Amino acid sequence: MWKAMLYKEWIKTRWYLLAAFAVLGGFAGYALVKLHRAAALMGAGHIWEVMVTRNAVFIDQMEYLPLLVGLLLAAVQFVPEMQRKCLKLTLHLPVPALATLTAMAGCGTAALLLLFGLCILLLAAGASPVLPHELVWNILSTALPWCLAGVAAYLFGAWTILEPTWKRRLVNILMSVLLLRIYFLAPGPRAYGGFLPVLALLTLASAALSWLSVVRFMAGRQD
Repeated sequence: MWKAMLYKEWIKTRWYLLAAFAVLGGFAGYALVKLHRAAALMGAGHIWEVMVTRNAVFIDQMEYLPLLVGLLLAAVQFVPEMQRKCLKLTLHLPVPALATLTAMAGCGTAALLLLFGLCILLLAAGASPVLPHELVWNILSTALPWCLAGVAAYLFGAWTILEPTWKRRLVNILMSVLLLRIYFLAPGPRAYGGFLPVLALLTLASAALSWLSVVRFMAGRQD
């Protein structure tokens, strides 16, 4: 049963995940090409000075990319469930509904963590030949809140899509926008510092919101 459920999620999302991996890799590669080109033209010392004095990280164009990737994954994974009326059938499998939802959301979350993790590794590996590890960490610490925002956007998207009434969906969207703003309040390197674990816990806690929508769906809530 579990294998069949996981396979269904993979079938729904595999092409999107491959496309998302290509886009994330492309943006990360472009940022690294800019970094290496600037180092070749102006010297590594000048790049280090710019990064220290101006808080440059060379990945600014990626700021909202994980957010978009997470939202689109939620749409790809859950919109068909609602449009084709498949969710009711899925929740009536001989498996507890909470376990079913956890498996579905867990698949998406794990896929995002893998995608973002590979992107972080690519940035670290590409920047290390040019920058000392302190400046590499500046880049990565800037990207980490964006990656958490991508996971949170996926979970908020699932919460909104699985909600059976449009009035509540609008409320969910408003609350999601306000909560996601937290991830972009401090764009500078190491700006979140010790707050990153709190941000990670907030992201983890948002996974429970989808269950509220599923409970309302199972109770037959309608517009």
